[in-house]
Amino acid sequence: MAGLTKQAHSIPPVSEAFFVREGDRYVPTPHTRGPWDPEFQHAGPPAGLLGREIERCEPRDGFRVGRISLEILRGVPLAPLLPRARVARPGRSVELLEGSLSDERGEVVRATAWRVRTAGLDLPSDLAGPPAPALPEAAEPGPAVFPGASESFGYHRAMEWRFVRGRFDQLGPATVWLRMRVPLLAGDEPSPLTRVLVAADSGNGVSAALPFDRWLFINTDLTVHLHRHPAGEWVCLDSVTFAAPDGVGLSDTALFDERGLIGRAAQTLLVDRRPATE
Repeated sequence: MAGLTKQAHSIPPVSEAFFVREGDRYVPTPHTRGPWDPEFQHAGPPAGLLGREIERCEPRDGFRVGRISLEILRGVPLAPLLPRARVARPGRSVELLEGSLSDERGEVVRATAWRVRTAGLDLPSDLAGPPAPALPEAAEPGPAVFPGASESFGYHRAMEWRFVRGRFDQLGPATVWLRMRVPLLAGDEPSPLTRVLVAADSGNGVSAALPFDRWLFINTDLTVHLHRHPAGEWVCLDSVTFAAPDGVGLSDTALFDERGLIGRAAQTLLVDRRPATE
């Protein structure tokens, strides 16, 4: 979600998608704009884009992604992104994939993912995990934007928010359902993995432990483990954020769909005071 240097880029007008495809590159729309800096994207849409590329890389029947880890190498600019994905280590039961998103300066986000063979196994039902929190229709619609965020913050308007616990304007742990209002790409149905990745990067934002208008808590990475294939449009984040006095933090998120637990997400955080503004 971060950006530490600014670049000037032209972006297309708002469309009904996070990205517009131009040749082999994906151009972000204002829906991708993040809360930290108006020149940079929220990391959720690029995470979804990279997950899409990994899923489509030499796909195999009976396999799905069990874990994907994304390294955010620098702020993701509002600029065309070139995706890459490859099978780094093939295997009969598990295989390792690598992917990246690059702009004109080089890599912006890098990812590794384990794709795992699936099978029909007779396992005890209690191994599936706990049921979902209160379902989206019973949850409270969230406020329009993170407190203190720029009015140009576009990602929050492109997502629907329903809070079970906490709110943007309350510090501490939060449980919130998210649903994409627009697809990742126009005319392209988001996959379950894509929906999870677009939402999961918000764990540190919804469970902020420090006031947003005075502190930065920027994630350097996002790791998502999925023990069950997600279903439906809604993704629930049950998130808590921890921070140490030396400026390193952690956001820990349990992930749910409407049937129950699907996995977990974690983010390493850089914590610092916001620069003073005149």
